[in-house]
Amino acid sequence: MAKGQEQAAPDAVLTRIGQVVMLHHAGDREEARRRFLDLWAEIGEHGAPLHRCTLAHYLADTQDDPGDELAWDLRALSAAEELTRDRPADRREGTLAARALYPSLHLNLAVDYERLGHREAARVHLRRARGAARSLAHDRYGEGVRAAIGRLELRLGGDRPDGSDGRWGPPRQQRP
Repeated sequence: MAKGQEQAAPDAVLTRIGQVVMLHHAGDREEARRRFLDLWAEIGEHGAPLHRCTLAHYLADTQDDPGDELAWDLRALSAAEELTRDRPADRREGTLAARALYPSLHLNLAVDYERLGHREAARVHLRRARGAARSLAHDRYGEGVRAAIGRLELRLGGDRPDGSDGRWGPPRQQRP
């Protein structure tokens, strides 16, 4: 197979993760957790960073204990950081993937820390989520992440951790 065709081939691990995500969204949380853990056992701590990041990100959502959820979300963030730091050959693709993942990863960590009563840590990650979300498209996903950030800002006391007025772009010019 030609090199270009190899790169265009679907990623079997990401496809399998996606199938388990659908199972989880259909309501079978226990079975989804079991299958995610089986996948984690296959790819392990040293698997491809994108696989570990994606899997840990979704596996966190199946946890009952907030501390366990935090641990999986921290694994996901660590793997995302590897996408840009450790693999020069994959840097461009890794950077693009990480840029798309960072807002959600930091938002999840902010929620985890809030649930555990660590409001300052929650604010730090909320600030990072807000900053990273500026690079998201104005599509359904991007708007959903921005709305979730706004809701968490309100739960944390209404003060925006970055001192902003809540808008996502430069202020609109006023007409005279």
